[in-house]
Amino acid sequence: QASLTVYNMLGQEVAVVANKRFNAGEHSVNFDASALASGIYIYRLQSGSQTLTKQMTLIK
Repeated sequence: QASLTVYNMLGQEVAVVANKRFNAGEHSVNFDASALASGIYIYRLQSGSQTLTKQMTLIK
């Protein structure tokens, strides 16, 4: 099971990009950010016991 979630700088969840079981290997997902304003967002990728949290900048 893997999930990719996007949060605003207030820590509010603004999008769940993926939340499903993937087969082993490399994968990509598309993220429609058209409803979001320009700014800085945090994304969190969780799979099993591992979590990766990074920052991204959205410029429109």
